[in-house]
Amino acid sequence: MDSDLDEIRAFLALARAGSFVAAGRLIDRDPAVVTRRLRQLEQRLGVRLVERTTRKVALTEAGQTYLARIGPILDELESAENDVAGMGGGQARGHLRITLPGSFGRMWIAPILIDFLKAHPAVTIEANAENRFVDLIAEGYDLAIRLGDLPDSRLVARRVASRRRVLCASPAYLASRPPIATPQDLDQHACLCNSERVPSDQWRFQAVDGRVQTVAVNRLMASGDSELLVKAALAGLGIMQTSDWYVGRYLASGELVEVLPRHPLADKGAVYIVTPAVTGLPAKTRAFSDWIADRLAHPPWAA
Repeated sequence: MDSDLDEIRAFLALARAGSFVAAGRLIDRDPAVVTRRLRQLEQRLGVRLVERTTRKVALTEAGQTYLARIGPILDELESAENDVAGMGGGQARGHLRITLPGSFGRMWIAPILIDFLKAHPAVTIEANAENRFVDLIAEGYDLAIRLGDLPDSRLVARRVASRRRVLCASPAYLASRPPIATPQDLDQHACLCNSERVPSDQWRFQAVDGRVQTVAVNRLMASGDSELLVKAALAGLGIMQTSDWYVGRYLASGELVEVLPRHPLADKGAVYIVTPAVTGLPAKTRAFSDWIADRLAHPPWAA
C-alpha cells in the first residue's frame, strides 16, 4: 500500500507542478524517481495518465479524471496525518518553506517569524525574501505573503491586513510650496516617482463614484529604490507615492505628512497569506498562517 501511495503522490506532484523536475522538488525526490513511479502507476491502472514532451507534461483524459477523484482524497489523508503528527507535545512540527516580498518581509514579517519560531520549537523555516513572482507549486513552497492582486486560481488567498498607497511629503516642503487641495494641484509640485510603476509619472486617483482619474505629474526624480525616494522626501525634495507600511513610522513621527488624504489613490492593495489550493492545510502551515493573521489584524504600520 505504501508503494501505491508513493506512486499517487508522484502523479499528483507532476499534475500540479507541470514538469518532472518541479514535481521532484515538491516530493523531495529525484525526477527519475517521479518518472519511475508514474510508469508503475500507469502499468497498475492499465491506462496512460500523462502525455510527455521534452519540456512539459499534459494530462490525458484518464489522467484528468483520476486527478479529480484521487487528489482530494490524498490531500485529506496527508492533512490528517500532519494534524495528528502536529499534536505531539501540543505543537505544530515540521519544515516550512515560505516566500516573502522583499522590503515588506524584512520590515514587518521578520519579527513575527522570529516570535513564531520561539513559540514553536518543533518547526523549522526556510524564508526567502525576494521581489519576484514565485510559483508556489512548481518551486515547492508551503506559503507566501503577497501584496496586491492575486490572479493565480491554483492558490488559496487569505486576506490578513489592509494596505493602501499614500502621497506624502515633508512639512518643510509643503510649507514652501503652493497648497494642495485637489489632484490637479500636483501640477505645481515636484514629484518623486517609482520607476517600476509604468508609467511612473501618471498617478491614478479613485473618485467617489468609482471612476479612476489619471493625473500627469512633474517628475523630479524616478527610481525603483523606494529607500532612495523616501530619503529624497525626508530631505524636502518633493511629494512621494508609496505604501503606508513603508512610511508609517515617518507619518507617525511627523517627519512626513500625508498629502490629499481625502483623494485616495486607485489601489486594490491588501496583504494576503497564500497557500496551494488543497483541501486541508498541514498543522504547521495553519499554525503559521494563524500566527501572522493574528499579529497583522491591527497593522503595526498604521499605529
